[in-house]
Amino acid sequence: MNKIFTFLLLFILGFAQAQQLNCTVTVDAQRLSVTNQQVFKTLETSINEFVNKTDWTGVAVKQNEKINCSMYITISSNSLDQFSATIQVQSSRPIYNSSYSSPILNYNDKDFNFRYTEFENLIFNPSSFDSNLVSVLAFYSYIIIGMDADTFVLEAGDTNFEIAQNISNVALQGGSKGWSQADGNQTRYFLINDLLSPTFKQIRQTTFDYHVGLDLMSTDLKTAKEKIKNSIINLSKLNASRPNAFLTRVFFDAKSDEIVSIFSGGPSITVSDLTENLNKISPLNMSKWSLIKY
Repeated sequence: MNKIFTFLLLFILGFAQAQQLNCTVTVDAQRLSVTNQQVFKTLETSINEFVNKTDWTGVAVKQNEKINCSMYITISSNSLDQFSATIQVQSSRPIYNSSYSSPILNYNDKDFNFRYTEFENLIFNPSSFDSNLVSVLAFYSYIIIGMDADTFVLEAGDTNFEIAQNISNVALQGGSKGWSQADGNQTRYFLINDLLSPTFKQIRQTTFDYHVGLDLMSTDLKTAKEKIKNSIINLSKLNASRPNAFLTRVFFDAKSDEIVSIFSGGPSITVSDLTENLNKISPLNMSKWSLIKY
């Protein structure tokens, strides 16, 4: 009887698990002139297990509810246990009643230096600094989860962003580049501080409204396109006071190709006001916006 009850409970819960990410991890060391690649394979396995098996939020989710994401780590140099690298972080989320997944984050962090000894355990402790490797991986795990939450409920990512900010503050003591305000204006420091800043709330409002529009596309494509268009145009308010803001660039790094696709097919709507605003808000993508024609 107990076995039957256990089976039914697992079935009802849909085999819910306390890990939130479904992350593809790649460690690329092809640039290095080394014949033995084993340490890099071990590193890849360790990161994969750390990111995918850590319970980041304490909330059990079904396998199909895990956030699809990837971390592509390119090693540029290695000496003993010292590694210099970049990390490309991407994530996406499914769109309601479709097989399409929309890109949420596409960010390349060029300041990723860390120490790693083969087979060492990677363990996350939010209140202490253990290694820059663990801090960066945990930081982006919470960024991914927070940005995903923001697409479903307005500013629902706050709790995760606050944890990411705490990781940033604690990691500062390690002295690695990317955590300090002095390290540049496109760093982990500014990414998390801008996400939590009232100054950039419009980015998060646009993110939410944009994905509400995407979720409408299966039922009312024209209304959905209008909602997506208006969400983008609303960024002009932020652009007026903070032109070419870092978070604006982060948004369009993920969304530019998708925006072109959305407004280059389907039912016709007025796009002249959209392209005019896009050229002002994101001039770096002007060549893409020229492809939007209706």
